[in-house]
Amino acid sequence: MGAELVINAASHETRIALIENGTIAELYIERSRERGIVGNIYKGRVIRVLPGMQAAFVDIGLEKAAFLYVADVFDAIEEYESLLDEGKKEHEPNVEQSESAHPDYKPLHPIEELLQEGQELLVQISKEPIGTKGARITSHISLPGRHLVYMPTVDHVGISRRIEDEAERERLREIVDRLKQSGSGYIVRTVSEGKSEEDLLSDMQYLSTLWGEIAKRREKAAAPSLVHSDLDVVQKVVRDIVTEQVDRIIVDSKPDFDRIVQFISTFMPKMKYSIELYDDEEPIFDHFGLEVEISRALGRKVWLKSGGYIIIEQTEALTAVDVNTGRFVGKHNLEDTILKTNLEAVKEISYQLRLRNIGGIIIIDFIDMEKEVNRDKVFTALEEALKGDKSKSNILKISELGLVEMTRKRVRESIGRMMCEPCPYCEGRGYIKSKITVCHEIFRELRREMLDIKGAKATVSVHPQVADLLYDEERRGLEELEKRFKKRITVRAKPGFHQEQFEILIN
Repeated sequence: MGAELVINAASHETRIALIENGTIAELYIERSRERGIVGNIYKGRVIRVLPGMQAAFVDIGLEKAAFLYVADVFDAIEEYESLLDEGKKEHEPNVEQSESAHPDYKPLHPIEELLQEGQELLVQISKEPIGTKGARITSHISLPGRHLVYMPTVDHVGISRRIEDEAERERLREIVDRLKQSGSGYIVRTVSEGKSEEDLLSDMQYLSTLWGEIAKRREKAAAPSLVHSDLDVVQKVVRDIVTEQVDRIIVDSKPDFDRIVQFISTFMPKMKYSIELYDDEEPIFDHFGLEVEISRALGRKVWLKSGGYIIIEQTEALTAVDVNTGRFVGKHNLEDTILKTNLEAVKEISYQLRLRNIGGIIIIDFIDMEKEVNRDKVFTALEEALKGDKSKSNILKISELGLVEMTRKRVRESIGRMMCEPCPYCEGRGYIKSKITVCHEIFRELRREMLDIKGAKATVSVHPQVADLLYDEERRGLEELEKRFKKRITVRAKPGFHQEQFEILIN
């Protein structure tokens, strides 16, 4: 069964779901107010150089300064170009982890010798601002096309590692080496496998023209400013995802329908596909049953078919995944029940990581297994399940505690962070002080206040539910304080108060 793209386009938000085997596999969201900026090119100004971190902060016109690491610095002077040539390493990046990736160069000069405060330079966003961090930028500019990624500042040809046939790799390398201009480079994308020289040349000409326009705008632009904006989410997803495996596109917007047809006829004229304009009254995501899956992807608990479940907790530093047997009791023995739950959890975890776009450090707490052979089965199953994920991941063996440490490449915000915000009531903690705890805090504060200040009575303003508790179960604590300090204590319920909030007035 081929994959499908379902596109829900509105004036305020565009959502794109990639459906594989009848299930939503990836979700892309772009809001008009929060359009993604990865791939955008800016003319920036260095505002601070940090020798101790071998990095710099660059003002590119966004709310937060962007972060530029020394390995991502490319200075246009001839001396540094020669240093790059000397320090270049022959290595082909795994393009699928980042289609705009570049060969890594070991920095031969410290950053303070390459950049000075006030210096202007052309940079590109490589990672969206995530959480409290500003955008990650690079001065290694890359322009993705349908078949190639153009690197105007690097003389290098790389082939996607997902093209495994050695003869095909050599054929593609020979074509690109022969056609490319000296001093520039290309990465051959996976979709280029089997493509003709004509297809690659067409991509080269388009990308070369685009770079020429960017270079002209750079000369005229003042720093900080946007020089080039990448494609919107619809065109980007069509460019990067629509392959021979995606045989159907369904879109509910006539303007986007027309743009997709035009885009494919221009850049993918040989592509065989089916595109449909959805015009039913029922919302398109409801029609395909996607809203339920999206809501499920925002919850912390995900049930497994067997009755077990996983808990997914995202923090600033890492994501923790906990596997539990739940209602699943098995049929034979405990070890067999645990193995089956862990194997079922592996499929759900790999699915949820991809759907939620969770990246960074991930810790998976599988249920402890006594037999090493079972731990190996679960680890192998996890490796296999993650092979279909385009974001690169690194996995360490299951520890004796049943923990798996892994990383998954993160370029943009997870859908949880994009669609949700911290609870203003608990301030993102996920819990609040209990009503009894607040009562006892009030008692301690009353002792301090009435000991230092002389007055006839004390008035305590609290949340209504805390007031009920003080009048009922915790009334004895108030009476003891009244007897000890010979002051009357009055409790007032304030509906607008936070459960943890209280005020004490002595008069």
